[in-house]
Amino acid sequence: MGSVKLLKMDALGRVRTPKTKRDEIPDEFEPSGVSGAKFAELAGIKYPTLASWVQRRRRGWEARKPKTGTCFLEAVVEKTASSPSVLEVDLPGGARLRITDAGQVPLAVQLIRSLASC
Repeated sequence: MGSVKLLKMDALGRVRTPKTKRDEIPDEFEPSGVSGAKFAELAGIKYPTLASWVQRRRRGWEARKPKTGTCFLEAVVEKTASSPSVLEVDLPGGARLRITDAGQVPLAVQLIRSLASC
């Protein structure tokens, strides 16, 4: 528990904890061998707060956050003599998206983005 420090509280008794501390405190609690209530008291936070931080860590909270930013999709373009103006995209699960007209491209993009967000 060496680097755990008491945290300041506002007039209502709320602790404003920086993200770095919210990550450090559960890391130090788990191997400490101290009860959750005692550790929370020593850390200067309420027990339910400590319990929620530990629970988030155990459930992989970061992995369940909505993803933002750029996503990549692997695509293989094969040119065939039989249908040069058709684009087929193989989707997960064996589905195939077939684009035969340039007007279908915006709908295809929307579909692929929706599938990628799942």
